[in-house]
Amino acid sequence: MKIFVDEHIPAMTVRAPAFVDHEIRDIRGTPDEGIQDDALWEMVQRERRLLITTDKGFTQYRTSEHYEILIVRLRQPNRHKIHQRVMQAIEQVAETDWPGLLVIMRNKVQGVWRTVGSQRS
Repeated sequence: MKIFVDEHIPAMTVRAPAFVDHEIRDIRGTPDEGIQDDALWEMVQRERRLLITTDKGFTQYRTSEHYEILIVRLRQPNRHKIHQRVMQAIEQVAETDWPGLLVIMRNKVQGVWRTVGSQRS
């Protein structure tokens, strides 16, 4: 699976064993770090990657055709809590089920939306 993580996702998550077999693009420390959401969105869609972010602004795409989105929204986030929720989502959703999904992981519950006409490979 091709994954794109924004700068707010902990480095420990990117290095986790669950991500070893995936193609990870970490924006942290690159010239693209801090780019506008619209430019980031275009890049992620063009590269057909799972976007992992803490930016709730990407919920606007839940009814639009998109590839894959995982948003972590916690009341009092820290790197360990964010990491735990990302790992939980990766374990719960099969790789083949991600295309067209928007998953929002909150403190105790999660929301899942699938776009009509999702871009499955």
